[in-house]
Amino acid sequence: MRRCCRAAAAIAGGFAPSSPRGHRGLAMAKSKFEYVRDFEADDTVLPNCWIVVRLDGRNFHRFSEQHEFKKPNDDRALQLMTKCAQTVMQELEDIAIAYGQSDEYSFVFKKKSRWFKRRASKFMTHVVSQFSSSYVFYWKDYFKDQQLLYPPGFDGRIVLYPSNQNLKDYLSWRQADCHINNLYNTVFWMLVQRSGLTPVQAQERLQGTLAGDKNEILFSEFNINYNNEPLMYRKGTVLIWQKVNEVITKKIKLPKEEEEKEVEVTRTKTKVVPLHCDIIGDQFWEEYPEILAED
Repeated sequence: MRRCCRAAAAIAGGFAPSSPRGHRGLAMAKSKFEYVRDFEADDTVLPNCWIVVRLDGRNFHRFSEQHEFKKPNDDRALQLMTKCAQTVMQELEDIAIAYGQSDEYSFVFKKKSRWFKRRASKFMTHVVSQFSSSYVFYWKDYFKDQQLLYPPGFDGRIVLYPSNQNLKDYLSWRQADCHINNLYNTVFWMLVQRSGLTPVQAQERLQGTLAGDKNEILFSEFNINYNNEPLMYRKGTVLIWQKVNEVITKKIKLPKEEEEKEVEVTRTKTKVVPLHCDIIGDQFWEEYPEILAED
């Protein structure tokens, strides 16, 4: 009876039981239902292309209001996003660089990555699920006085870029978007918070204005030089791999001595490091050429 149960369990799990002749290899069980696998679509992405997974918060305007995010920028929310992105990169080491702003993050997988056999659905679901679970897990570390009222949602998309220039232009586009949005939001919330305008009135005041007009409003009415605003707000956050030295305390036993002693040991580790800098110009790419390296 026990042998029959083991055989049934093995078949249910997708494997046939070992043959009585002692063969070690397990053959896949066949059944009349296996034809359903033919409905699975082949979503293997093209080779030799940068794979970008862009993640966005779902309905985060409502989420930020209900969780009382500070306007126009909440350091807690931005730092939490970066922590989640670092967690994703540490789990999926084939990510060469990531860039984030507001409620979005873009993760760039290496051109020659063979992770998940280059299946688009695997890339996207792994990134989104790891990021989402990290957001909930680390929430209390950044929002100590604010309870998480309901689970946040994130969606993702995949885009392929065949050349290094295409990838650099994509990241430049996202950073330019960060600047445009942050400049608008900074002026908008100054008009609401300090001038007493309603959101509708502030929107009407800014309608049709150019970047120079917004800078002038900030400076003349609120004595704010936009160029002095924190780089994290204006440039977003870039995540790259860097070798860093860590000093740790270790107990060792020295020759001819009976007791262990504590000594400081320096170790080199590769970590995900956040930067707040310009990535549109050439200087960043010249400083970190390894990001675009083939290997």
